[in-house]
Amino acid sequence: MVEGKRPNFLYFIAIVLVAAIAVFGGRWYAYVAYASDPFDEVGISLNMKMPDAIRAKGCEMLKARFEGKTLPPAGCAVNGAW
Repeated sequence: MVEGKRPNFLYFIAIVLVAAIAVFGGRWYAYVAYASDPFDEVGISLNMKMPDAIRAKGCEMLKARFEGKTLPPAGCAVNGAW
């Protein structure tokens, strides 16, 4: 390795990882915070793939906005109810 030169592969992997987290995390947050409909297929898929703690927070945010108006989306239902 030449002195003063970054390891290009690790730098590239780090940039790709940060970009993926920003894109998917931003899309997930837009779904749970701003969606006009809780049945957005992409949003449901992202929410279902999140770790339990993050999914619970997303379901909590959706419940605050849609409880009593509609059924819960997949991944947020407990026996078919919020």
